[in-house]
Amino acid sequence: MTRSTTDEAAAPPLPSPKERRRLREAKSLSEEQVAAAVGVTRATVRSWETGRTSPRGRKRALYAKLIAPDPEPVPVSRPKAVGRKERPKRPAPAAEPVPVAPAPAPAPAAVAHTSAREAVPTGSPTPEPAPTRSPVAASASTPPVPASTPPLPEAEPAAPRLSPDEAFDALYAHSAPGLVRQTYLLTGRRSLARESVERAFQLAWHRWPEVAVDRDPAGWVRAAAYEYAMSPWHRLRRVHRHPDAPPTEPARRALFEALLDLPPAYRRTLLLYDGVGLDLPETAAETEASTPAAAGRLEVARAAVAERLPELAAAASPAEQSELLQDRLGGLARAEHVPAPSPARTVRTGSEDKARLWTRAAIAFVALLIGATALTLHTAPTHYEQPLSPPERVGGVPPRGGPQKLTPQDLKLQKVLKEQLAHGPERLVPRIP
Repeated sequence: MTRSTTDEAAAPPLPSPKERRRLREAKSLSEEQVAAAVGVTRATVRSWETGRTSPRGRKRALYAKLIAPDPEPVPVSRPKAVGRKERPKRPAPAAEPVPVAPAPAPAPAAVAHTSAREAVPTGSPTPEPAPTRSPVAASASTPPVPASTPPLPEAEPAAPRLSPDEAFDALYAHSAPGLVRQTYLLTGRRSLARESVERAFQLAWHRWPEVAVDRDPAGWVRAAAYEYAMSPWHRLRRVHRHPDAPPTEPARRALFEALLDLPPAYRRTLLLYDGVGLDLPETAAETEASTPAAAGRLEVARAAVAERLPELAAAASPAEQSELLQDRLGGLARAEHVPAPSPARTVRTGSEDKARLWTRAAIAFVALLIGATALTLHTAPTHYEQPLSPPERVGGVPPRGGPQKLTPQDLKLQKVLKEQLAHGPERLVPRIP
């Protein structure tokens, strides 16, 4: 029994992989509980939450129903008592209009979804971040609202709709400079950090319909940049075989060397949690690990860095240790000179040129394959022909052996003997008694 296309079209929509994990953890459900309810393994649930696969059919409907957010309670009006007369309501006194603070101008579509913890501070002046966030992740703060402001007008003009190019450029200008500094702390190589960020944004522009509707477009690009930067194939390239020169200041040099001595997964977890400012579930989701595994990596990484930094080891509590580490990572990111990323137009053009090149290469390969197949079908024989070996002169063969050719006298004698065998002398004919 085959599944019809109408069943696939009627399948319930699912949120993004990160949103699936957030919804599951919001309901206090473990991966084992979801796997047992849907009828799959724990590894399958993890692949659904990381985006490698998606459920289908009945399992998709069960999974969507299981992680669906709880509906908000609807207020129910109380019925009026039968036979009871309503008292006339007293008119309320006229109240003075309360001043309402004007809403801030809407951000671009792509930047509105970005996390406020994304940008690493650069040389340009930025607003003062919130005290609970890391210096590595500069927040996009909202301008303060004055105490008394005039009331809003009845109708406001709608915000202009941005084109895909403008939305991408706004996201690039907001996230690219800070992301280059983050990637430098992750790899220790300035040129690789810039290359990774540009490759990630090229991939984002290639998949812009998917990235534009993502809940956190900057997080999408950050994950792509980290994955490219941490690829082990860069060890085979001579340019990125060795890290750049460490900072000259002893404290920053110790922190820089301690980061590079950590395993890549531990280094990424430490940078996301203490550098960027993500919470533990978000860090675990981006590193494709469980929350307990991410917590264990974070503790091991902090302990390894504390061995190099005495002030970090002398912290009284883990919260104080985290704040101190955030400050040191922010200072290291701001102090090091990293190359500025290319303009957004150059990145978009490079992505389009690369997509056009791969498309032409695929078309050329398919055309070559079709031509070779047609030529083979045209020149191939339709029936089997037994191969005939060409004649060759063979030398060095010895002369033919055996008895020599009989002479005429020998032939005459042979004839006589044959005739006289039965009619010859009696001594030659055997006699049987």
